[in-house]
Amino acid sequence: MCGIVGIVDAGGVSFPLYYALYALQHRGGQESAGISTFEGTTLHTHKAQGGLVAEVFNSQTLQDLPGNAGIGHVRYPTTGSKVSENVQPFNFRYRGGLNLSIAHNGNLVNTAELREEYERRGGQIFCTTTDTEIMGNIIADALRTSKSMEDAVLLCMRRLRGSYATVALLNDTVYAFRDPLGIKPLCIGKLDNGYIVASESVAIDALDGTFVRDVRPGELVRIDESGLTSIQIATANRKAYCIFEYIYFARADSVIDGTLVYDVRRRIGQKLYDTCPPIEGDTVCPVPDSGIAYAAGYAKQSGSRSSRADEEPLHGQDVHHATQQQRERAVRIKLNTVRGNLKDKRVVLIDDSIVRGGTTSRRIVNMIRDAGAEEVHLRVGSPPIIAPCYLGGVDMPTRTELIASGKEVEAVRKSIGATSLTYIPLEDLVEAIGCGERNLCTGCLTGCYPVEINNEKNCHCIVDYGAGTHQSDLSTFRAGKGRT
Repeated sequence: MCGIVGIVDAGGVSFPLYYALYALQHRGGQESAGISTFEGTTLHTHKAQGGLVAEVFNSQTLQDLPGNAGIGHVRYPTTGSKVSENVQPFNFRYRGGLNLSIAHNGNLVNTAELREEYERRGGQIFCTTTDTEIMGNIIADALRTSKSMEDAVLLCMRRLRGSYATVALLNDTVYAFRDPLGIKPLCIGKLDNGYIVASESVAIDALDGTFVRDVRPGELVRIDESGLTSIQIATANRKAYCIFEYIYFARADSVIDGTLVYDVRRRIGQKLYDTCPPIEGDTVCPVPDSGIAYAAGYAKQSGSRSSRADEEPLHGQDVHHATQQQRERAVRIKLNTVRGNLKDKRVVLIDDSIVRGGTTSRRIVNMIRDAGAEEVHLRVGSPPIIAPCYLGGVDMPTRTELIASGKEVEAVRKSIGATSLTYIPLEDLVEAIGCGERNLCTGCLTGCYPVEINNEKNCHCIVDYGAGTHQSDLSTFRAGKGRT
């Protein structure tokens, strides 16, 4: 999971890019951040591994990034090693003065095939282990021959299999495009002197901009000093919005594909109450920060003054950690209990999800019990996660890492130590989101994915490439070869 942004603004872009990345920090953890800008004939880049956005950039580094067009990236790694070579944006330079910088949110599932093909065909040497470099090389090859970004993105969409929301800086022009199923989010905003594209609308809000609309799945957006234009490169017979954007990834105040995330989570909380066996709880306790909206909906639906989300029995901040050891150490650091609000209480604990071995949930339950709670009833805003995410969400590549994979709910409850455990049913979750299961990627919850993945079940999707009247059945899609 990553955060991306692209801005063209007559007043300069380095500081706006910084503030936008700061608003998207929740998507990038502490792994890396980078910005590229263009001025005159020069591409400027500053990027670094490790640290928050505010630690990677300062006033001087931002002043050293001149220009009215630029892109930025914050990274939480789901593919590729945590090494400095993998920090985005990636830059490509051409004879004739063309400069390309590219950044990407998502995950390709045919990276190995494409990498092998390029290495075999042209002796291409790759400098990183990320799928973004593959995408950059496809675009670079196309630009060398056709000089058309539209042709390059068309070739990308035909070749790539997986999820991608992408921003690219080609000299002083920003391009943005989204995979034909719209798996990862991307939206457009209007600024006083230009436009912005970003992973979430909160980046637009941070710049006091005006939300315009989402980038459509399969659409290519072009922003330059003259304004914004777009072209529909590909159209699919369904959408596959990442369901975990609504459950956890996106900030609650973001609008994702026309839906305010806070409203979705509040409805999930209400449905959790309706689904759960009746519990005489004394307090509703959200896991900060993502559980707060769920708890508000749950408490409201209960109609009981004794079930309140405002007692604040658990304090903390939410930061992504890439390794299991980091996650285990972080629980006690980032969360703490208010003992007076927990002693002798029957606590309804609301969390967004339980992913791996239940490390966070188990330790939180133990913390609440240690603070004197009589009972801890865990209510979860997503169904059991039973399969890996291959498409750029959570770094969970194997089923053995998932506590709910192959286990009954009672076994998970015992492992976590809760008095009771209830997950929201998938049909209630889908209803709370409001766009229908057909238009969501539910692979991690069902084991059925919207694109072909080796040894996994996949759904039937057809993509029509408008520039070439070419159709591909993604269930048989292989490195750009489909049925026509």
